[in-house]
Amino acid sequence: MIGGGHAGCEAATASANMGAKTLLVTMDMNKIAQMSCNPAVGGIAKGQIVREIDALGGQMGLVTDATAIQFRMLNRSKGPAVWSPRAQCDRGKFIWKWRSVLDATPNLDIWQDQADELLVEESVPDGSSTIESKCGTQSPIRKQVVGVKTIWGAEIRAKAVIITAGTFLNGLMHIGRKMVPGGRIAEPAVPHFTESITRHGIRSARMKTGTPVRIDKRSIHFEDMERQDGENGYYKFSYLGEPRPLQQLPCWVCYTNPEVHQTLLSGLDDSPLYNGQIQSIGPRYCPSIETKLVTFPERPQHLLFLEPEGEDTNEMYLNGFSSSLPMDVQIEALKKIPALRDIKVYRPGYAIEYDFFDPTQLKHSLESKVISGLFMAGQVNGTTGYEEAGGQGTLAGINAALMAGSVCGDSVATTPTFELKRDEAYIGVLIDDLVTKGVDEPYRMFTSRAEYRILLRQDDADARLTEKAYELGIAKRDRYDWWIEKKEAIERIEEFCRTYAIKPKLVNGALEAAGSTPLVYGCKLEDLVARPELNFEKLQEIVPAFREVIEQLPNRKEEIAEAAEIHIKYKGYIERERMVAEKMHRLENIKIKGKFDYPNLTAISTEARQKLEKIQPETLAQASRIPGVSPSDINAMLVLLGR
Repeated sequence: MIGGGHAGCEAATASANMGAKTLLVTMDMNKIAQMSCNPAVGGIAKGQIVREIDALGGQMGLVTDATAIQFRMLNRSKGPAVWSPRAQCDRGKFIWKWRSVLDATPNLDIWQDQADELLVEESVPDGSSTIESKCGTQSPIRKQVVGVKTIWGAEIRAKAVIITAGTFLNGLMHIGRKMVPGGRIAEPAVPHFTESITRHGIRSARMKTGTPVRIDKRSIHFEDMERQDGENGYYKFSYLGEPRPLQQLPCWVCYTNPEVHQTLLSGLDDSPLYNGQIQSIGPRYCPSIETKLVTFPERPQHLLFLEPEGEDTNEMYLNGFSSSLPMDVQIEALKKIPALRDIKVYRPGYAIEYDFFDPTQLKHSLESKVISGLFMAGQVNGTTGYEEAGGQGTLAGINAALMAGSVCGDSVATTPTFELKRDEAYIGVLIDDLVTKGVDEPYRMFTSRAEYRILLRQDDADARLTEKAYELGIAKRDRYDWWIEKKEAIERIEEFCRTYAIKPKLVNGALEAAGSTPLVYGCKLEDLVARPELNFEKLQEIVPAFREVIEQLPNRKEEIAEAAEIHIKYKGYIERERMVAEKMHRLENIKIKGKFDYPNLTAISTEARQKLEKIQPETLAQASRIPGVSPSDINAMLVLLGR
């Protein structure tokens, strides 16, 4: 593992837990899993990814719960398909909790150093200089990764290498016209390593991201801000572990105003984003404050969230004020906000440019198509966010361990690769989007990117993934038994609702009081659950026998009851979406890799030929998701396959 960020930590623990001897190489052991930007985990669709990481036996959910200082379930006003957990964390405790996890993981060692060169060996199969493919094209000499060399001359040999270097590869930080090489504030960039990779035919490009100012809370007038408290319910990220142990703290809301905007715009000539200093593209869905002013000039104000960085620190994070303007402009503008009129800052916001690698050159296992045994995960694949990085790291770690012949349980793993489909996990959607469509801006996950949202809820990640993870060996027996107990409890509730008969005269008065239509004929309890105005809580009051069933549940009554209620209430939608997904699986089962000579395939459009030649999709379903490949192109390929 090259890099100790969120992707690297998940990849390292995943491969080590599967039995592979694993080494994590990081530049600073005291900044393991550093939260470079906002010290928060989760959010819209991101929270689902964290729950999936947890269901797969990963660590991000457990670490987040142990260090959370505020928790909220977002999108509660909408349906459960898009409910998304989010937690503000103690930045320092998050790092040390992750460090303790790594230190306690068998088969895992840490080496503090900086990667300088990727070690690759070339071989010629069967003694020939090229390989003749089924399509008649010539394939290049086989390249195999064998390790890395560090700046201190350490040569580390490995069967598989995972690059999770974040924003450090040729990182360049910007504040106004000032530029300083670095991967993060006060941390050095990694030169040369990108070039040792691209010389083997792997394409790289540049991206940009940014982070806001950090503020001393002692200088803030909180009386001029709106307080936003978190939730204190049973929700958490991990299906295991204890409730949040740390003190829960509020966040605060304020707004920019026309005076703030005028001050910011006065410094636009010195903005790296607008004076030509930064050429790369930043994240569309987390823009800088100056980008907001240029894109939405008609808006008189923009929402800002002031969020705590930890239990024991005065440092606060101003969410919504990412900027790379000169520091004096940033501070002068902030003082125009009433609550921040006496502001003192720890450091200004800054932008950073960094190298990433074209993810279309990866397989769905996140192994390189160019260099065998080389895996990539996180921001080096063009994504943004700790959660997207952690999800990729988990899959890369699993697949690297499988390649290395890891021991799962009592036997050697025989599964060649572990991949997730788009109807199995948001992680599957994320990886398929990366390797199929590529990126032209930092990729961020949203619920709208998933066509099977009803199947990919935050409440059922364990139902979708834990048994898969247990079979692989990454999820241990305690996690598996915890899921089986929950699964059996849900089935008991569903069976009771399916078979328990309701008599109108016993419930009609209560139904009318709850604003629900009285019954004319008897029905089963599940028919009442399906009514939108009724829920399990109300039905326990109406049907005493049902209350007894819920009270007899084992641990996690609320979690189990909610999962059962969602499954019953949305049963029809879930079954319909499952049917749609199964139809798509038919195309997923049609393998096309190596069966077409795309440049000479005249039956499809020129754009389709070019895109298919570049991506080299594994299946017909993947081909259908490539931008520029039309349904008629897919039909033509089906006809040719039939021939």
